[in-house]
Amino acid sequence: MEKPELVIGLFGFGVVGEGLYHVLENSKTVNARIKQICIRNPEKERSLPPDFFTNEVSKVLEDKEINLFVELIDDPVEAYNIAKTVLQSGRRIVSGNKKMLAFHLPELIELQQKHQGTLLYEASACGSIPIIRNLEEYYDNDLMTSVTGILNGSSNFILTKLFKSGTDYAAALKEAQNLGFAESDPSADVDGFDALYKLVIIATHAIGTWVHPEKLFHTGIRNISRDDIRFAIEKGFKIKLIAKLVKLGKENFSLFVMPSLTSPENYVYNVEDEYNGVIIEGQYYDKQFMFGKGAGAYPTGSAVLSDITACEHAYSYEYKKIKYFRKLSYSEDLKLKIYLRYENLIDLSHFSFETISEKYTSLQYNFVIGEIWLSELVRLKNIILKLNVFLAFYEEEV
Repeated sequence: MEKPELVIGLFGFGVVGEGLYHVLENSKTVNARIKQICIRNPEKERSLPPDFFTNEVSKVLEDKEINLFVELIDDPVEAYNIAKTVLQSGRRIVSGNKKMLAFHLPELIELQQKHQGTLLYEASACGSIPIIRNLEEYYDNDLMTSVTGILNGSSNFILTKLFKSGTDYAAALKEAQNLGFAESDPSADVDGFDALYKLVIIATHAIGTWVHPEKLFHTGIRNISRDDIRFAIEKGFKIKLIAKLVKLGKENFSLFVMPSLTSPENYVYNVEDEYNGVIIEGQYYDKQFMFGKGAGAYPTGSAVLSDITACEHAYSYEYKKIKYFRKLSYSEDLKLKIYLRYENLIDLSHFSFETISEKYTSLQYNFVIGEIWLSELVRLKNIILKLNVFLAFYEEEV
């Protein structure tokens, strides 16, 4: 029996939106078509006929023939308004806006349950890797002990260039932008915001607890230097931007995003270019590794298509860990070993290390390796942005 056609109202026709259109046109697995596309700039030249497009949000939302909405815009406020309107009317929406989801997920979950709407967002977390669906269906138990991963393909592409080609940071960033992996304003990628938002979403499905993004520590790769790269190579490491969730006993857990000095024994050591890699570790099943492209039009468009197909089969997230599991508490009571490269003693004086195991000073390059509490890094997260420092989680195996 053929399922009813999905008539899609699409918001956004950037890299991912256009990628979705082409993926959908070439897919024979779902009975769906895009009827209307809402865009911000009606004057911009498009690859489709003009009658596909409108700049009126209400025109799409009020179209009675449209029975599925797909939101792929970069404005988190407008994305939230669209998602809220759709869910309040008991309809279905697929979203790729990780910032919007990270800040509003509890409310959106409540709206789904109250109005029997559906919200799916696989593409928001790891590009082509189906991490959310796996956490919902396969890892629907409380045996998980950690989730660790490269969640941002743009920063990983840049780091790959720095280590493989000896390219400098500015040139690597420019190449990532030219290929569509990084935005013209790359802050979300290179400062760790993007990975942080994805980690918040993943944590909600991994352990059933949401944490407000502003409570969490994150730092990125913007200040990485040739000295940091040389240090890593001399130690046999690579530097990867890592997002980590770790359980602390039976009651607590921690979350953070920061560069990591990664050894060849680490599963993510060989995750290169715009690829993502996620390690799920459990009490009895040890480590499971998932790998796939985390940036680009077609990989992300394919993840959106997966959610569209799921909607055709009336799939929705059950949020079993929120409903049935004991709620864990977020804690900053975690001691981390870090590498800190600094320019002067004033920068170093902001950091209260518990112990320092290695220290090096010269006219051009200074660093310390030591243990520091996550709570201390959270306290410093706004100050760090103003300092000429680079810090990395020093863990040989993840």
